[in-house]
Amino acid sequence: MSKRRGHCLCGQVSFEYEGPENWCGHCHCESCRRNTSSAFTSFLGVPRTAASFTGRKPSVYVSSPGVRRSFCGNCGTPIAYETDQYPDEIHFYAASLEDPANFRPDFHVHFAECVSWADINDGLPRYDHSGDAES
Repeated sequence: MSKRRGHCLCGQVSFEYEGPENWCGHCHCESCRRNTSSAFTSFLGVPRTAASFTGRKPSVYVSSPGVRRSFCGNCGTPIAYETDQYPDEIHFYAASLEDPANFRPDFHVHFAECVSWADINDGLPRYDHSGDAES
């Protein structure tokens, strides 16, 4: 399988991973919405051992205990999400992929926090919280 790559708006922070994603989905939690200033954001989770940062090292913001959000210190683009809850995984923002057209989400998480004006009719499973998708 070939490597997939992504980068921030200015191109200084970049990443790559090889192999299949563990999962692909949309998150509607308030924290992710505020981090991206969007109605929801889309992630792909990959094994930490399959991923690496290949450009400038990203800046990190600890948004809550055990949660780290990586971003470009130059242009501000969100790049990755890491949590102590999933220590063997890193979650990349799908929109930062070089070819985001190949991203195919499988579900919505934290749908209980979905903003009322987001009209989502994609037929994907909706989970009120993140843990629901694991069962």
